Amino acid sequence: MNANIDLFGKVRMGYALVESNKLEDWLRFTRDALGVDAAMHDGALVCRLDEHARRLVVSPGPLEDVAALGYQVADHASLEIVLQRLQRRGGVVEGGDARGAALRGVEHYWRCIGPKGLPLEFHVTPQLSDTPLSMLASGYVTGDAGMGHVAITSRRPEAMLGFWQEILDARVSDDIEQRMSGLMLDIRFLRLNERHHSVAVACTRGKRMDPIRTRIQHMNIQCASLEDMTAAYQRCRQLGYRIMMGVGQHTNDRELSFYVESPSGFEIEYGWAPIAVDEDNWQPTLHQGISTWGHKPLDHNLGDELRQAARAIGSLLRREYTPFEPTH
Repeated sequence: MNANIDLFGKVRMGYALVESNKLEDWLRFTRDALGVDAAMHDGALVCRLDEHARRLVVSPGPLEDVAALGYQVADHASLEIVLQRLQRRGGVVEGGDARGAALRGVEHYWRCIGPKGLPLEFHVTPQLSDTPLSMLASGYVTGDAGMGHVAITSRRPEAMLGFWQEILDARVSDDIEQRMSGLMLDIRFLRLNERHHSVAVACTRGKRMDPIRTRIQHMNIQCASLEDMTAAYQRCRQLGYRIMMGVGQHTNDRELSFYVESPSGFEIEYGWAPIAVDEDNWQPTLHQGISTWGHKPLDHNLGDELRQAARAIGSLLRREYTPFEPTH
């Protein structure tokens, strides 16, 4: 097996597993506010966006956070390369059991603990469903680009970025400098496929601190129409969910979106019409600020600022986990 094969374009986000004891609120949030296909099955909340039987799954438990991110690999040969790369760098890889596979809606999966202690899982064959979708949105953009993207804050961004680049051949799309709450953030955007970015990694400049409690800062899903996005925004407001950033447009991927706080505390970015990368002509760029317009804090308050400041200071006392050091 040639581990030097480029995996770019062969990996995409397949599912997210969340653990929460707020299942009723999650059902209301996903079905009535976001507008996805959501229903309870065997004690867990199962959300669909497309023909995949399970895209977002919320299982009962006290974590109130993402329990795992699942990535679909194009074929078994590519999966074997991923597993070999992890093992050669000292990563511990375990095969999932049948019960876990059923919960995630996949045939089989393999699991490792990634940077920042975030469990990352890899599979080839998802379970599909021909049951018609029952949801308020007209549709979601997935396909070869996958379910969406995640943004992660890190005190060890070099190790975090190295993991995604060395294991999955992620490519750099661009960078953003953004001042938030008195701190300068450096954000690097990585893509695994045609989606502008699958992972964004943010760190504070100078003293590395992490103000975010959860393993991810936000997860993005992309709706099919502008009307879907504006309607979801109105529903989130009407149902009382906290809008952390109002509607705006990003500088780098040009996506129109808003950010809403999920019942477990991390945010969902609900977006429309980001650009797709032209691999033949793309040049990474440094952007000043995350937005050309909008994305103003609406329900973010002084209490949030104080809690984030306390977490940032507290993070200095903890070592952020990474499964291996990057080789470059």
